[in-house]
Amino acid sequence: MILYIAEKPSVGRAVADVLPKPQQKGDGFIKVGNGDVVTWCIGHLLEQAEPEAYHPDYKKWRKEHLPIIPQEWKQQVKRETSKQFSVVKKLIKEASLLVNMGDPDRVGQILVDEVINYSGVSKSKREMTKRCLINDMNPVAIQKALNNLRTNSDFIPLATSALARARADWLYGINMTRLCTLLGQEVGYQGVLSIGRVQTPVLGLVVHRDADIENFVSKPFYEVFVTVQTQQNETFSAKWQPSAACEPYRDEDGRVLVRKLAETVVQKVTGQPSVITAVAKDQKKQHAPLPYSLSALQIDASKRFNLNAQKTLDICQQLYERHKLITYPRSDCRYLPTGHFAERHGVVDAIGKTAPALTNAISAADLALKSKAWNDAEISAHHAIIPTATSMDSTRLSHDERQIYELIARQYLMQFYPPFVYAEHQIDVEIAGGQFIARQKTLLAPGWKALLANEKITGPDAEFAQTQLPNVQVGERGTCIDAQLSEKQTSPPKHFTDATLLAAMTGIARYVTDPEVKKVLRDTDGLGTEATRAGIIELLFKRQFLTKQGKDIRATEIGKQLINSLPERMVVPDMTAHWEAQLEAICQKRLSYNDFMLPLTDDLKTLLLEVEGQKQNFNALHGLGQHKSPKRTRKYPARKQARSHA
Repeated sequence: MILYIAEKPSVGRAVADVLPKPQQKGDGFIKVGNGDVVTWCIGHLLEQAEPEAYHPDYKKWRKEHLPIIPQEWKQQVKRETSKQFSVVKKLIKEASLLVNMGDPDRVGQILVDEVINYSGVSKSKREMTKRCLINDMNPVAIQKALNNLRTNSDFIPLATSALARARADWLYGINMTRLCTLLGQEVGYQGVLSIGRVQTPVLGLVVHRDADIENFVSKPFYEVFVTVQTQQNETFSAKWQPSAACEPYRDEDGRVLVRKLAETVVQKVTGQPSVITAVAKDQKKQHAPLPYSLSALQIDASKRFNLNAQKTLDICQQLYERHKLITYPRSDCRYLPTGHFAERHGVVDAIGKTAPALTNAISAADLALKSKAWNDAEISAHHAIIPTATSMDSTRLSHDERQIYELIARQYLMQFYPPFVYAEHQIDVEIAGGQFIARQKTLLAPGWKALLANEKITGPDAEFAQTQLPNVQVGERGTCIDAQLSEKQTSPPKHFTDATLLAAMTGIARYVTDPEVKKVLRDTDGLGTEATRAGIIELLFKRQFLTKQGKDIRATEIGKQLINSLPERMVVPDMTAHWEAQLEAICQKRLSYNDFMLPLTDDLKTLLLEVEGQKQNFNALHGLGQHKSPKRTRKYPARKQARSHA
């Protein structure tokens, strides 16, 4: 008997639908026509054991117990799903062949593997276990996945990475949360001071941004614009480009802060002859943006519909599991397998039936075009989020579901549109020794941006000009007939929103202070994973560390004082970004489990001493922690995560 073990009931039922009939539904499983069985987990059936499982004294939080570092790790069956665990365990023992059908990511891999291992199967049965990767809940896609089973042991590095992540988060979260909570209690703080290797740096981002805004002092800066008249009596406007000699009078962004300098430029160039020193005319193209990863989708949904990250994820889960309208949503990939290109007609037909608002977009699409999105080299466990070939009456979808589906579908349709094309014209002109530049961009062909008809079409770095720059030649002379000084004020950074905080988490390298870590990460690794970022933001609200004012996310007084109480390296992304790079190295077989865990446990001991050594910082938390937790309503239940201390 083959036993297929899915991550959740909805996937299990979808798998059973493509297997032989007739079928017999049992309590927690489905027996199919040929005698094989499909069963499922309900998220994690197992969880990391609590500290008291290692020693009864650990039930009481005491500083002398720290650090708590298990010598032999223990797991326990989750009480609320223990009945289903018993079902799965019994079936595992009866099966001759096991198939891991967890979601195609690190969590999905370990979630089923740990149940198999905990059930005490033989080494030979573990070695025979197969892996089925399902990205698409449509019957054809599921059947295709079942026809392409892989050896489960090929995914040991993925499972090892997930195991290392879970244990590292447990060590860091349990020990640091206990110590900080105890230090808070000593000064009268009421409640738990939750610490996590991801949640704390995310909170740090918000606290530091709020402080930058609060401490910001606006300063005036000055620009000079000239009007140049050509020999043909045409005119154009150009902006002053300060020279290297002006460097002492500029800020780090190159803005001139001394009014007298700008006034001198105005006086010096007015009425003076000009000469064209350079002319550039280029035609530029912007290809369609790639289909969505989860984070990219969450960022766009926040900007367009003001949906927070968790709600967008929950809607996606409904579109994937319940309606089967989109592919696997917890993807960090923005590319598609080349084999998917052959399915484009079915997908586009389904879009037309499900999203009537996109009828015109479909009619203008050229399905013969093939964007760079189809690239097997960029595919790992899963691919970008796209619509499936399944359709349904859009009236059966909620308003939010329709919005998210149309967003995903529109991004897919963009792959069948030509590039956005514009012309860029630049004139460099010299007046009285000063350099001035005029730029103008002209729309030539909207291309894929035609799908954004209600949005402003802009190119990088500049607005599109309504008037054309004159056709001039290098060396051509003219006259500066006017010069104007423009005084502006520097503006503070903006508070984080759901969209910008997600963007910060996914592009965390720009917030990393260590130049070596920054060099390694670039913009490829982030804080948390596609599946956990939304939950981490929600957790910070639940812990009373964050609050919302309109769209702005701000730190509460508790959040602010907690961050200010901790060592700097705990509240910046460097450490956790480095962890992410190492965890990815485990996936790629470039780092071993022990090479990651042993230095981490040594550093944890040092960090506990650092926090204890500056416990006076916690005095600012006196009297806090008695407020009710702010609530952020969600329409759909969130997926339960094992990494609750992240």
